[in-house]
Amino acid sequence: MTMKRLLKRITVLFLCVTFTQLAFSQTKVITGTVTDDKGAPIQGASISARGATGGTTTDASGNFKLTVSNSAKSLIISSVGFSQTEVNLGTQTDITASLIASTQSLNDVVVIGYGTVRRKDATGSLTTVSAKEFNQGVITSPDQLLQNKVSGLEVTTNSGQPGSATTVRIRGNSSVRGVGNPLYVVDGIILDGRNARPSVNLGTGGFGQTPEANSLLFINPYDIQSITILKDASSTAIYGSRGANGVIEMTTKTGSSGPIKMEVNASVGWNTGYMKKYDILDQPTFIQALSKYGEPATLNKGANVDPMHDITQSNAIQNYDIAMSGGNENGKFRASFLASSTPGLIQNNKLNKYIGSFSGNYYFLDKRLKLDFNFIDGYNTENIVLASNTAGSQGNLISSALQWNPTSNYQNADGTYVNLGNGTPNPMMLLKAYHDVASVNTI
Repeated sequence: MTMKRLLKRITVLFLCVTFTQLAFSQTKVITGTVTDDKGAPIQGASISARGATGGTTTDASGNFKLTVSNSAKSLIISSVGFSQTEVNLGTQTDITASLIASTQSLNDVVVIGYGTVRRKDATGSLTTVSAKEFNQGVITSPDQLLQNKVSGLEVTTNSGQPGSATTVRIRGNSSVRGVGNPLYVVDGIILDGRNARPSVNLGTGGFGQTPEANSLLFINPYDIQSITILKDASSTAIYGSRGANGVIEMTTKTGSSGPIKMEVNASVGWNTGYMKKYDILDQPTFIQALSKYGEPATLNKGANVDPMHDITQSNAIQNYDIAMSGGNENGKFRASFLASSTPGLIQNNKLNKYIGSFSGNYYFLDKRLKLDFNFIDGYNTENIVLASNTAGSQGNLISSALQWNPTSNYQNADGTYVNLGNGTPNPMMLLKAYHDVASVNTI
């Protein structure tokens, strides 16, 4: 090879490298966020430069990143259920776009369970509640997020004890199967509605059966992104007979591309007292009633007690949650931890919860393989008191406190508990002698 030919080839190679660098230098990176008209992020919105091929989509937080040429004048943004919009770029590289819901979206596709259905076929049959619309305050289980939020949905707590089961009715109280609660589906996983904590039947003593535990206690309410209630047969058909009483689908939060983000939630509250307090005799009016109705003076034991006050408490209700998320185009993750303590109105009654979760999705083999995972470990401890909805003639802790003689002490001088002998149990004895602690670990 002559020197002349060598110089010619080196010159050609240099020009190719130069033109390649110039081509790359003629592009710019556009980042931004897409939201709806209420400010909520839109996931899966399509973004492309006008006149260019290809594009990108938004992540769960509505964020996107797109490389365009310097000559690009505008971006086209669209999403199912929203009107398409065009944003002029100018010199800006960070934009925020808001899409307006389209009134002509009857043929849009709605994801139902493992399948899809056209929205015009699902009109009136489904309702979605987003995280911004959830109930705030002391929340021990996800179903409480929906109370009084959806028309026709009834959520009733079965017992005043924290962590007890709830009755949820989507289609009223009639059911040919005898079970009226809906089917719960969390991130596509169907739950069977059972709880590992056994109940204790104290029917031999007339005190009834301990209340059932809530089957959703192992789910962190702060982790839920949205809840969809499926009401009619067209929307629940994908689940067969299991969806006969309606379906509640819960979607949890996932990681998004970008730097690591940290979320911290904390709440503190107290039991303020009774929503309704029964009008019962205190010590002075009890003594007056003895005289008025000619009852024996021996019924006046000489003390002054308030049983309902003595068996209740007002301890702090605490919830602490921390979450971290982040990732890039090759993988995203989200990790969270919840610690909460919810004391009941009755002394010794308490629910402690500790929930850890870790989820993510990662691409392998040049994005030909995708791995999605979601791990949840929930541990809760319930301190249960003798307050049952199925008590017999002897009543339970609450009824014994309401019937107790306000002039009688709870204990004798020797420390033994007083027995009035009228069929009314000693409320303080029931409180101190009954010890029921249930610990459940759900993975």
